[in-house]
Amino acid sequence: CPVVLSPGRMWPWCDSNPLPADVPKATKALGDSDGPRRDSLCDRHCAAIYNVQGDLGDLGCHLHHPRIPPAMSTSSCCQQHSDEVCESCVVKTTLTAENAVEANKLSNNYKFGFKKWKSHVTARPWEDRSEIVKELYSDLNIIRGSGGSTVTCGNVLYLLLFGWWLSLLYVLVAATMFITVVGAPYGWLCWDLAGYFLWPFGKVIQRVEVPKSRRALGACEAGVEASSAGESSALLGGPMPHRWHPQCWVDAGYWQHAGTVVWLCLGYPALVVAHGLVCITAWLLVVLIPVAKLSARTTARVLLLPPEQVLVRRLKMTEVPLEGEVILCCYRAVNPYYYKYAVDGINVFAVNLLPLVLVTLVLGYVDSHNRLTSSPVKFTLALLSIMPLSYYIGMAIASISAQSNFAVGAVVNATFGSITELTFYITALIKGSREGNRCYAEIVKSALTGTLVGCVLFVPGLCMVIGGTRHQEQRFNSRSAGVSSALLFLSVGGELGTGVSPGFGGIPPAWAPIPCPSIPAGVFAPTLFSKVYGKLICGECHNITQNPLGHYLCHNCHFDLMDNNGTLYYSHVQPLVYTVSLLLPAAYLIGLFFTLKTHSHIYDIHISDCHMPGHHHSAVVHWSRWRALVILLLSTLCMSACADLATEHISPILTNSTISQYFIGVTVLAMVPELPEIVNGIQFALQNNLSLSIEIGNCIAVQVCMLQIPILVLFTIFYPTNFTLVFSDLHVYASMFSVVLMNYIFMDGKCDYFQGTVLVMVYFILLAVYFFAPSPSGC
Repeated sequence: CPVVLSPGRMWPWCDSNPLPADVPKATKALGDSDGPRRDSLCDRHCAAIYNVQGDLGDLGCHLHHPRIPPAMSTSSCCQQHSDEVCESCVVKTTLTAENAVEANKLSNNYKFGFKKWKSHVTARPWEDRSEIVKELYSDLNIIRGSGGSTVTCGNVLYLLLFGWWLSLLYVLVAATMFITVVGAPYGWLCWDLAGYFLWPFGKVIQRVEVPKSRRALGACEAGVEASSAGESSALLGGPMPHRWHPQCWVDAGYWQHAGTVVWLCLGYPALVVAHGLVCITAWLLVVLIPVAKLSARTTARVLLLPPEQVLVRRLKMTEVPLEGEVILCCYRAVNPYYYKYAVDGINVFAVNLLPLVLVTLVLGYVDSHNRLTSSPVKFTLALLSIMPLSYYIGMAIASISAQSNFAVGAVVNATFGSITELTFYITALIKGSREGNRCYAEIVKSALTGTLVGCVLFVPGLCMVIGGTRHQEQRFNSRSAGVSSALLFLSVGGELGTGVSPGFGGIPPAWAPIPCPSIPAGVFAPTLFSKVYGKLICGECHNITQNPLGHYLCHNCHFDLMDNNGTLYYSHVQPLVYTVSLLLPAAYLIGLFFTLKTHSHIYDIHISDCHMPGHHHSAVVHWSRWRALVILLLSTLCMSACADLATEHISPILTNSTISQYFIGVTVLAMVPELPEIVNGIQFALQNNLSLSIEIGNCIAVQVCMLQIPILVLFTIFYPTNFTLVFSDLHVYASMFSVVLMNYIFMDGKCDYFQGTVLVMVYFILLAVYFFAPSPSGC
């Protein structure tokens, strides 16, 4: 039975009975690029379904859940006409976007070879946001009704981290202002603020306007009278605090007043430093961003106002409007939803990690002799800096693609889609070539294999597990996933095994391996070729039977391709490597043409860039094309610098670490650059869009095999390195097993958290194998 797809719901139905008389006919089913037979029952089914959508679409929007007439849910048409099981009967999934740019981004997410991006590239309309998100971006000046007790764990955490010492600092500044006499008004202000910042929750800071006639008075009685007047309301408790005003000033002379000068010289700088420290610390902790806003607003507004205009009061639990402007009103110090917060479209975590990139570059190139920090610290900083740079590169690519035509988007994705990984790999190969150390090439091969295995097993498995916590069963487009799976199977190939048989290559007969039948294909074809025709060289062999024809025990064995001056390698293996490196990108291009041009309908997706009447919004992009291009180039440049620092300081870790170099390559070097993609996949899975979660992992894995490895091979033509397309047996078997398991899991187009757990567990088992495996010989 075909399945009608809609976001968040599946509509299974079997078209079996003839259509009722009131269902209109159509001569062509919409969305059928292959042109099914006209006037068939399936055609009339499709026409009826799409007509229902069209009637609803007259309202100005493609609704998410198309209604299907009850008569269409009976069954016999496709059973009686098995040859007419038309795939166009599947109603396309309709996604609604706020504008045309966002629609292009959503459409690009479903295109093979395009970077999948979850975040918006345009500013979302304020009315379309949830109340939780609106609260994140609101200023701390909104008075609410009764919200319960202000004694919460987050507020107590504020008291322990900031409140007590910030209040104490205000008391000390208040004492200093009282000593100066002329700064006494600010002393009273600091005294009030000391109580406020000790526990600011449920209190309000308000700006009140002093009548002009009173401000014009030169006598101190005017200030006393203003203080004793005591404005009060049903919402604010208590009269205005009584303050001593030695001399009142008019607005024009406020900044020239002696008390103001004393305040700006003695009190204000200390408080700015304290609030700056609080603001930075709270912002970096993310969930405490309300405290950062509180401190920033205090520094910029409250402390620069004349003290007579600042009023601090406790709120009463009523909803009578306040008199005067509300500057600060805070109820909670902690909001766990601030992980969604964005600054100009950039996620708050990427904003917080950006200074890390600057610190890494300064320490890496200024402290070249490791006087301030050690090499492991610099390597760790360089590797962590790759994460925010990967985010900026991804958002820049998504922004440019969404605002450009298909050709430009395809070129940008093909050029910069793998720039993060390629930058690190190429710098590592260059360093290894300069030092004559082939261990760098082995690290690159481990990272390539780790990325392939991680994106095939860990990324979709983790998304299935996390998505399964919210959705009992998740479905995905098995046809689109099948394209990536087929390309991966082509890239990796298969091998049946290697047997042991006597009589090969002059090695003692009992220990000479003879390969069993194998199927060399993809990137591992040169590896399998070398096993068949290479000469087995062992470091040392011992006759354990004292018989020349007996059994030998050999150690440190490997296949040598450079025998007889490298005739086998240069005449046979190297041409094969170049041939494979040309054929794989060609297969990738064919896959692009298949999915984007001739068979684009397999994605069953339709993007609508409209809202209901009266709610259409023009696109307000976060990054224009030129701005995104500049950020893309700068991020790529910084990425190259961080990759250079990482490869420069990885040597002590490789030589001094007791952990296998294989494990370091397949975990840290492989998966850290992919963390932004993993986060995107998890977000898609939580929204029940597992198709994109799977495509994220598959797309990266396909690019590793069909783009990144061929580019590295072709790079060695222009810059000779130690990189050869011959992998260890561990890499070959891990990759092939992962691809086979992935194809098995993805066959039925549905999954749950158990299948995801299987993929994750297999990935961890392979990591354990790499962890206990010895490092490459000579490294």
